[in-house]
Amino acid sequence: MYNRYSELPKKAEVRARSLENHVSRERKYGLFVLSAVTVFVFTVGLALNAKARGAPESFADLVEQLSPAVVNISTTQTVKAGGGGGAPQLPEGHPFEDFFKDFGPKGKDGERSRKATSLGSGFVVDAKAGYVITNNHVIDGADEITVVFTDGEKLPATLVGTDPKTDIAVLKVDPNGHKLVGVSWGDSEKSRVGDWVLAIGNPYGLGGTVTAGIISADNRDIRSGPYDDYIQTDASINKGNSGGPLFNMDGEVIGINTAIFSQSGGSIGIGFSIPSQLAEPVVKQLIEFGKTRRGWLGVVIQPVTEEFAESLDLKSTDGVLVAGVPEEGPAFKAGIKAGDVILEFNGEVVAEPRELSRLVADTKVGSKVTVDLWRNGEKKEVSVVLGELEKAETQMAAVSPAEVEDGKTVEKLGMELATVNDGLRKKFNLGATAEGVVITNVDPASEAAEKDIRPGDILLEVQLEPVSTTDQVKSQLKAIADTDKKSVLMLLKRGQNSRFVALSLGKDKG
Repeated sequence: MYNRYSELPKKAEVRARSLENHVSRERKYGLFVLSAVTVFVFTVGLALNAKARGAPESFADLVEQLSPAVVNISTTQTVKAGGGGGAPQLPEGHPFEDFFKDFGPKGKDGERSRKATSLGSGFVVDAKAGYVITNNHVIDGADEITVVFTDGEKLPATLVGTDPKTDIAVLKVDPNGHKLVGVSWGDSEKSRVGDWVLAIGNPYGLGGTVTAGIISADNRDIRSGPYDDYIQTDASINKGNSGGPLFNMDGEVIGINTAIFSQSGGSIGIGFSIPSQLAEPVVKQLIEFGKTRRGWLGVVIQPVTEEFAESLDLKSTDGVLVAGVPEEGPAFKAGIKAGDVILEFNGEVVAEPRELSRLVADTKVGSKVTVDLWRNGEKKEVSVVLGELEKAETQMAAVSPAEVEDGKTVEKLGMELATVNDGLRKKFNLGATAEGVVITNVDPASEAAEKDIRPGDILLEVQLEPVSTTDQVKSQLKAIADTDKKSVLMLLKRGQNSRFVALSLGKDKG
């Protein structure tokens, strides 16, 4: 007789084996997935480690490789000085400074000519040609410049060229006078905050000294020049380190050590280096021309404030406001006007004046570029052929400053205005050809005074409309008062410079 129950063990065994096979497949699948994840994580880990290298166990190999290219820069300058000794002119903070300060012969009446000595750092960038880089302030005014190598060998150096705007100088020594070792430029743009860096220099005249640290910040503006874009580092940089190199871990120069922030004069972990992206083009121009040749757009610029943005119907403060356009300059010839806002330069978005200055300066003289503008509530594109900044500066320096002012008075926005006449031209020392509306008085408690508007300033435009009489000013202000604008945009001129100022109309800003 067929017994169904007698089959149960067999069926149970089959089900058990089936379950075991299922579990086995799941385990295999799970192991496969786990293996794939492990490989992925391992691969990503390798990639991250490749990009973010840790500190080496020792910097010794790198230092041994780089040190021969780093030099001391010694300069002497003949100066007249009173009595007080003929001691060696040691750098401030030198251990023997006090020891020598009371020694040395005095000349007639305690006056004498002496050689003032200063010390700095530098590095060889072209061993074949003998080019050495340092800071302009290290060699400024020097009568004699000597390059001192790590082995004590000294070579006289000639000055190839300097750029005070970026504080860079190029020197040249006889490449046959010493076995030179050069270093190469790195790309400072690829360096990241947190990367390890190495500084080698001549702090306090002590000779080759090595310090290490990280990049603490980038794109620092320390108000030292028009092209500030410093790398900040906590690698110790002291007096005498100026002009020395800042290396990445590949032994490439990514910066020129230039300045420190310190109340004591010593390192507190805040040093600044000129990035290689800025320095390298300047060095190339100094070697080729003996001077810089920067692009020149020919505009006076200022930031776009929230008040300016509101007055110009801009959605943000990104961009650069054109406050003036010198005649005969590239921008003037291209039709750029005061009141335009530059949004892009040759395809690069610009958010602030410093960015535009850098972009223009780095562009080759004579290049044809496109400039995207905001004008009268809409975008506009113009083409400009860049001039040469250095030539323009020389020409403008030869022009005497304009003079200003006076006539019928009207009080508006804390100011008294008048149409220029002969009396006002004389009173405010304006040029004989000065025309328009002059500010004759400013209320000290007004917003105009807070924004540095002064008597003698000439009012050129009100809300981007040219004005030449006080009646035109009143008409423009009345028209603006009937709109929902909360401020009025005014273009002012003082001497050769012009700028925009936004003054509140006193409307509720809530």
